[in-house]
Amino acid sequence: MTDIAATAAACGFTWESSESVAEVEGTVHLFRHTTSGARLMWIENADANKAFSITFKTPAADDTGVFHILEHSVLCGSKKYPVKEPFVNLLKTSMQTFLNAMTFPDKTMYPVASTNEQDLENLMDVYLDAVFHPDIYRRPQIFQQEGWHWEVEGQGDERSLVYNGVVYNEMKGALSDPDSVLYDTLSAALFPDTTYRFESGGTPEAIPSLTYEGFLDNHRRHYRPDNAYLILYGNLDLKRFLGFIDEHYLAPLAKEVDSSAGEPNPLALQAPVVCPLKRTGMATAPENACAAVGYVAGRAADRERLIATDILIDAILGSNEAPLKRVLLNEGVADDVVAYLADAIAQPFAMVCLKGAKEGAAERLKAVVAREAARLAEGGLDRDLVAAALSHAEFVMRERNFGYPDGVVLSMSVMAGWLYQNDDPAAYLRYEDAFADLRAKIDEGYFEALLRSLFLENDHWACAEVVPTAADENASEQAEEAAVTTALEAVGGFDAVQAQVDALRAAQEAPDDPAAVAKLPQLTRADIGPAPAEEPWEVTELAGMPCLRHHISTRGIAYAYRYFSLDGVTFEELPYVTVLAFVLGKLDTARHSAAELDTLVQAHLGNLGFGCEVHEDAQDRERLTPMVVAGASALSENVEWTVSLVNEVLTETDFSDTARIRDILAQWRLALEQSFATAGHTAAMARVASYYLPAGVLREALGGVDFYRFLKELLEHYEDRASDLSAKLAALAQRLFVDGGCTLSFAGSDEDLAWFAAAGPALGGAAAPAALVVPAPQNRHEAFAVPADVVFCAAGWDRSLLGLPYNGTWLLAARILSYDYLWTEVRVKGGAYGAGFKALRAGSSRFYSYRDPRIDETLARFDAAGSWLAATFAPTEAEMDGYVVSTTASLDAPVKARELLRRQDSQYFAGVTLADRAAVRAQVVAATLADVQALGPAVDALADQGLSCVFGSRDIIAESKGGFTVVDLVG
Repeated sequence: MTDIAATAAACGFTWESSESVAEVEGTVHLFRHTTSGARLMWIENADANKAFSITFKTPAADDTGVFHILEHSVLCGSKKYPVKEPFVNLLKTSMQTFLNAMTFPDKTMYPVASTNEQDLENLMDVYLDAVFHPDIYRRPQIFQQEGWHWEVEGQGDERSLVYNGVVYNEMKGALSDPDSVLYDTLSAALFPDTTYRFESGGTPEAIPSLTYEGFLDNHRRHYRPDNAYLILYGNLDLKRFLGFIDEHYLAPLAKEVDSSAGEPNPLALQAPVVCPLKRTGMATAPENACAAVGYVAGRAADRERLIATDILIDAILGSNEAPLKRVLLNEGVADDVVAYLADAIAQPFAMVCLKGAKEGAAERLKAVVAREAARLAEGGLDRDLVAAALSHAEFVMRERNFGYPDGVVLSMSVMAGWLYQNDDPAAYLRYEDAFADLRAKIDEGYFEALLRSLFLENDHWACAEVVPTAADENASEQAEEAAVTTALEAVGGFDAVQAQVDALRAAQEAPDDPAAVAKLPQLTRADIGPAPAEEPWEVTELAGMPCLRHHISTRGIAYAYRYFSLDGVTFEELPYVTVLAFVLGKLDTARHSAAELDTLVQAHLGNLGFGCEVHEDAQDRERLTPMVVAGASALSENVEWTVSLVNEVLTETDFSDTARIRDILAQWRLALEQSFATAGHTAAMARVASYYLPAGVLREALGGVDFYRFLKELLEHYEDRASDLSAKLAALAQRLFVDGGCTLSFAGSDEDLAWFAAAGPALGGAAAPAALVVPAPQNRHEAFAVPADVVFCAAGWDRSLLGLPYNGTWLLAARILSYDYLWTEVRVKGGAYGAGFKALRAGSSRFYSYRDPRIDETLARFDAAGSWLAATFAPTEAEMDGYVVSTTASLDAPVKARELLRRQDSQYFAGVTLADRAAVRAQVVAATLADVQALGPAVDALADQGLSCVFGSRDIIAESKGGFTVVDLVG
């Protein structure tokens, strides 16, 4: 390692160690910056999707969310790049494959990734300048915009003050989720003397108590090199990156350290405590009652013990048939039980959570857990089940399919341990030895001992409960009146507040200095290379069925999917098809109990899943392909299990256990209700599509609001309908799961495919005669009131109905509208946490907002988007190039094998070829400003249809003048 040491020394770093780590297919190098004290790790391997991150230790000292607000704010301009939104500029102009920032309970992380080395350096440069030299000291409006400020509502004597701010509204939305409130309550009970008693994101009650001075003080004390952890990842030029970091940032910063700034907040350990029950009231629906018990599992350095705890939780609580979860469900304490290891903190803890908790459940929870844990520890633990959970954990770690580039995922893994221990920073990258060691310990009683230690002999545990309450309007009004009175006295009245808001609006609307914009590093169209090679799929025949054969790299994993046509069902039967998909794999079969089946799946498959989806033809909006999908994956040595287990589930499931079916349906109802409140933009976009799109009508019947209403009514009359339901599901399975109308899809080696074919995927049977007739879409103009303190808005129309053809320019326009017009109008000025525009190839085109404090203003901004695009959007040539680069990069971004297979399958069913995809990319690269501006009238025409839908707060809906049909959806 002499060369690395010399390279490091030449760049101002001291090389500390290098270690080969098989789990990352490379070597982990550790460095320390000589003068500033910053720590740096390079995970060196052959991955072309390179990454960089910088993380600061930021333990919260209160509930003001100061580090969350800082996470947003430092990305709003810096010394070197004095523009209002360099973060957004990077989203608009770079080849990034990941660009974001995250606030954790005790750290703040800024990761980026790109396949282009120059682009990665550009991203790193902007991020480093942002965190170390932010504009927050020069522009207090950043704090007001991202954190909180007062605004005046109403006129004359009807004027009132309201809070606004991006983080303020984000946390109003986040803490509308009972799960988040429960976690916070439990964490505060477990750690009453440390940072983990606080909500690091901030609470709406506490955020307005944060002052601008306190905001700046926290930045000075925490955003400094000796409190920083830097990580480089992938196949990159080490000398180039170390030299850049040293010369431009760390070496100068070492000379500028302000010793009077004070020390970072301490990150202490909590001495063991016991809290039998901590309650929190929450204004939410009664169905959202929840409770949890948490057990501290050790310290972050206890790597093997924590891996074992994760495996144990999965084994005894990971499915409805896992022993502890089954006991809790049979006890009738809740509709659902979820459990997980809360890690990436100094003292990780196991959390067992009851959703839809019944009266008295919190008091019973600990006793039931203790009773069953004792039974399991005294010989009742099925060691085959533990071995299966371990096998599944190994598969997940090897597949590493977490939705982010590997460099980002591995950086987060590193920081789950490095923040708390300097002696082994790479500990959280290694797992193979721990898995091997734990597998050997299964028959030695290790997991029984862990059960006793964790659940029975633990002196550090707590119970928490969220109790739904009616909103206390009087208390809320009194608190608001007191806050308004204080604010008016502090700033000098309504006119003074309005003057501050006007100043903020002026700052938000002022264009950036072109010279400042020109300083931002970016690539040009000339930097766009050829599209990454993508292996074409081919349609072959296997076992008498068409088979999509994918020639993609799977790293020793086989992926096998079956698509069963729904043409033979009626529209009225569609909700039952979804219920069928829900329960498959969770019930007894003719050969195995549900528990035995669960163990087999865990032991031999990477995943097994069933669901419904609708594919739209790219040219004909009336041609739809609704399907039931059965998907499985396995390591190559287990390929035959992707056939035998799937066949068994599809053809031999016993639907007579109506009690288990009810458990599954009650859990899904609860999940839907919570999704309406926490991800309402997704529900709103799906619902508004059903107003104009035949495929939208189908999707609503299979999984949207219409399905939720069906599910709710079914559960309300379950005893009367259970027997008929069983018969209906059995008949549907027999009718649907046949070779006629089935399409196979496979990715893996040729040897894997041969094993798959030999295992016999054919089920026999012919397709049923076509029966599906989709009702015509209807504009219902609905606003669904759900338990949330914010709203989610959507508006849309089918572009094909206006005779507007699709091409790559629509992708470019969607990116421009999302990251320029809507970002500024709905997020920055309106205070919503997010907003965007989507234009899909098949025709559906939709606006949306996320965690939004307003409805009418947002919809008005949607309506004005086309005019802005046609008349106001006037980028420089460099800015236009940036949009082209970033849009092209979004098409070229690497994806994991499973996602690539599924994307290719979707293209096949939609009638889209790789040549079509290449044509769209070419259209993006060649698009001109005039091409984009020409879409302005088309966007106006979409908005002019006036189709919109809202989910969220009843109070905000009541203030709207949009004439919605208001529906109380939950409850």
